[in-house]
Amino acid sequence: MQFTLSLDGRALAGETVGDGPPIVLLHGITATRRYVVHGSRTLPRRGYGQVSYDARAHGRSDPAAEQEGYTYAGLVADLEAVVDAQVGPHPFVVCGHSMGAHTAVAYALAHPQVVAGLVVIGPAYVGFIDEEALVGWDRLAAGLERNGVEGFMEAFDRGLDPRWRETVLRFTRERMREHRHPTALARAVREVPRSAPFEDLSELESLDVPALVVASRDEADPSHPYAVASAYAESLPEATLISEEQGESPLAWQGGRLSRAIASFCAEEAVASCLG
Repeated sequence: MQFTLSLDGRALAGETVGDGPPIVLLHGITATRRYVVHGSRTLPRRGYGQVSYDARAHGRSDPAAEQEGYTYAGLVADLEAVVDAQVGPHPFVVCGHSMGAHTAVAYALAHPQVVAGLVVIGPAYVGFIDEEALVGWDRLAAGLERNGVEGFMEAFDRGLDPRWRETVLRFTRERMREHRHPTALARAVREVPRSAPFEDLSELESLDVPALVVASRDEADPSHPYAVASAYAESLPEATLISEEQGESPLAWQGGRLSRAIASFCAEEAVASCLG
């Protein structure tokens, strides 16, 4: 079932699929709600209620207010509103990829009492703003502003591993075509990487909730380094680290397989007992 949540005159577009203990999915920057589990319906079939939405300026959701912009504080506030409207005061599992992973961690740090489980897929933030990486984000934003999707793709197609290049370009172009507000998205591409979801990885050591960290091998997905995911798993007290095997397509790209891993995590006693 699709929903539209109105927040101070702007709309967040989302959907719920299935009934049962809730799992909220958060996508990465320049993606949409489809690109967490890539259209898989495994979680609803396993008896979970899957809640997902397009972040501000992404997909079918409206841009942020001019004075508010694109920060992790704003992304967490949007998640809080979605949880209030679609989940209620019940424990739930929060699952995010990249930007969504950082948002999920920031939310869990602020609301550990309602997080039954935390799934962190492809984190990239390491506790400080990477000034060198900002150059790349600014190049992508400028390409999007200059020539829309094709301008973004031209800026994006640099240094990709030849073994994965065609696959990466194909699904990146597909998801970029789903955005209704490319100018606002370009602003988000500049501003989100300049925002910190939390101050330091050491903060994760206080997050005493079951966690699943999904890493990608660097050959296919170097923008989400394996070492960063490993550092999250080491910092989170109750974390398990999983990944694809060397040479395989990243687990984060395999919607069905990823969904099964999330479902298995949710069925673990420590998580299931909180979900009820």
